[in-house]
Amino acid sequence: MNIKEIILGQKRERDELLGGDYLPRDGIEAARAAMQAGLIKVITGPRRAGKSVFALQMLQGSDFAYINFDDERLVPNIDFDELLKALFQVYGETKTIFFDEIQNVSRWELFVNRLHRRGMNIVLTGSNAHLLSRELSTHLTGRFLDFRIYPFSFSEFLRAKGFAVDKEALGQREQQGVLLAHLDEYMRHGGYPEVVVRGLEAASYLSTLFESILFKDIVKRYGVRYAAKLHDLGRYLMTNHGREYSFTAVKKALDFRSVHTVENYIGYLDEAFLLFCVRRFSYKAKEQTKAPRKAYPYDLGLVNAVRFKTGSDAGRLLEGLVAIELLRRKEEFFSHKDVSGKEVDFVIRRDGRTSQLIQACYDLIDAGTRRRELQALTKAAENLGCDSLVILTWDTEGDELLAGRSVQLRPVWKWLLGWEGVFV
Repeated sequence: MNIKEIILGQKRERDELLGGDYLPRDGIEAARAAMQAGLIKVITGPRRAGKSVFALQMLQGSDFAYINFDDERLVPNIDFDELLKALFQVYGETKTIFFDEIQNVSRWELFVNRLHRRGMNIVLTGSNAHLLSRELSTHLTGRFLDFRIYPFSFSEFLRAKGFAVDKEALGQREQQGVLLAHLDEYMRHGGYPEVVVRGLEAASYLSTLFESILFKDIVKRYGVRYAAKLHDLGRYLMTNHGREYSFTAVKKALDFRSVHTVENYIGYLDEAFLLFCVRRFSYKAKEQTKAPRKAYPYDLGLVNAVRFKTGSDAGRLLEGLVAIELLRRKEEFFSHKDVSGKEVDFVIRRDGRTSQLIQACYDLIDAGTRRRELQALTKAAENLGCDSLVILTWDTEGDELLAGRSVQLRPVWKWLLGWEGVFV
């Protein structure tokens, strides 16, 4: 099959996609406005999180060409001049091109740069953070806008479920109960669009997606020699999400040959948008680098789909929910542990200072748990010079005063929806 026939087939796919009815994503209006800018638009994020649909929503009303590089017939050694020739045969002399999953083809950045210099309006998507950032920073510095797309946020999840967020109605406990049922589903099954919108069985779909990302986006791309070890590592970190780990401890636990291999493999999992790592805060960069870290999934549904079977971990799932949302909000955040072992889940840094400390705790019914969480916060507040202290819970609201410091207790659902009273 020649390139023109492939592009014709993909054009039919494009037209089918354009006929779909999609949930408007958060930030889509700003993204559409950016189409007028003379910059390359780059959309990154996990596979199947909705990057292509977001691009289509950006391009709504535009006459654009479409190339999907997640097609083995086009990679890895495509002749870009032949591709361009076939593209213009199919679409005519278009000025706007959408390249999907562009990281699959080598030297793409030089080709895109050439088109950009010719005045083309380019939209790209990609599912590998490192490959894209490296090429973009090297060859396209200052000439692109970056949009990060994740699986549905909780507010997007509620819109997909047809649940209207009305502050007056949510003053009633019955409505709060309905919302909490949605939050429980979101925390267990996650926000991947095909699970939420199409109703695919979460465990089966997400375990298959996990395997696909491991072997297609990591093993094949990086030539990983020990694929079974990579698989074990991914499941191990999913199972132990929110718990501190060190490269040495993981090496021993999973019988890796070297710490260096563990470090590389965790980097691959991060680059492929399966897991992201949070460092322990320290004013000293060397201590930050050496201290244990925590890993969190980009979507909690993956945890329940692939983890080694363990008991209930609602508390850590709620912590993961907060970590993902902080990432989505582009906050700079860390974990914290003092010399006495007291832990704070999230240290938020803005403009070079600690602006907020957040604990994530499912409930505070147990007096010992309540005391431990409050003491850790107030001690960290003293050490880090911070006055904004929050404990996010499943459904507790109030304020506590300890050691002369006020601590806000807030339901996590209010924080996820951006309601006032929880921010700095």
